[in-house]
Amino acid sequence: MSIAGHIKESIEKASWIRKMFEEGIKLKAQFGHENVFDFSLGNPDLDPPEKFFEVLKDFAHKAAKGAHGYMPNAGFPSVCKAIAARVSAEEGVAVTEKNIIMTCGAAGGLNTVLKAILNPGDEVIVSKPYFVEYNFYITNHNGVPRLVDTNPDFSLNIENIHKAISTKTRAVLINSPNNPTGRVYPEQQIKELAAVLEDFRKKGHIIYLISDEPYREIVYDNVKVPGILCNYSQSIVVNSYSKSLSIPGERIGFIAANPACDYIDQLMAGMILCNRILGYVNAPALMQRIVAELTDVTVDITPYRRRRDLLAEGLKSAGYTFPMPEGAFYIFCKSPIADDVKFVQHLQKFNILAVPGSGFGGPGYFRMAYCVPEDVIKRSIPKFKEALEKLG
Repeated sequence: MSIAGHIKESIEKASWIRKMFEEGIKLKAQFGHENVFDFSLGNPDLDPPEKFFEVLKDFAHKAAKGAHGYMPNAGFPSVCKAIAARVSAEEGVAVTEKNIIMTCGAAGGLNTVLKAILNPGDEVIVSKPYFVEYNFYITNHNGVPRLVDTNPDFSLNIENIHKAISTKTRAVLINSPNNPTGRVYPEQQIKELAAVLEDFRKKGHIIYLISDEPYREIVYDNVKVPGILCNYSQSIVVNSYSKSLSIPGERIGFIAANPACDYIDQLMAGMILCNRILGYVNAPALMQRIVAELTDVTVDITPYRRRRDLLAEGLKSAGYTFPMPEGAFYIFCKSPIADDVKFVQHLQKFNILAVPGSGFGGPGYFRMAYCVPEDVIKRSIPKFKEALEKLG
């Protein structure tokens, strides 16, 4: 065998998102790109804000000698200070540059955190449905994912999380706004979860609350994403600029640790070391300097809101049911039949590409990413209706 057995097994269980992407290539080659309605991939299609390009050009003209060299593994101190100010404002907690690590996106940040805190066999509780890569991130560092159900509306089920806690529990990982459901967990639930975890801390069992927040800035209808650091002392926020600035290919994000964490100096030293030894070494120098100038800048989410409303209205009129997403750019729709994989395959007959909910730990649903042109959404609605009518 040329590769490790567990990697071979992972390839065979490849992500449904990737499978749908590959299926899309085939359909587009057969029917033409304009005749395929691809809702499979959550790839932001909005251009970065104009300010991003202005700062990029300015830096290119004024970059000092050595500007692209190594820096401390946590990132440039001036950049960490700028990000700390942003996090302090969002979280209502005084965070300093000593609590910030610049990372290669949120994925790099999560792997850095998990590498630093997990011993072999430690468990990380994750609520379903969840981002498909979490299993890999946890097992990358010899951890064990412990999956629990959410409530019917996809909000956190605190009782289920509580019951899942064992002597091996090291962290609870949440994602809000959520991929794939678009759910924003309300602050009352965050407080209830924090109370549960605080009870264990008082008994000598520290359980970290890790919040993965790449969609924090993409929320609708005046919904607010609650702070994590202000609600629980043993908390870590991981974020990226992939969605907020629409630069996923630039791989830039950060970790913000609660300064009130027990053994905070040891935790920071461990994560800084892991950022290095995982092979990231440091976050990209150019992008660090760019995002430090854009802490109060985001993409205009108006197109996403318009597309959400357009797709939601069309799907409802066609006979589909789903909870209205409060954030991100996904609709998690109830499958008309129990077998969501079979229904997604049925949709392909009408040149519609979606992702089975089973791939996210949410069987019986399918996910659609509406970061696509409005014209694609409008032309897809009759196809969705036809697919439902001909299901029998």
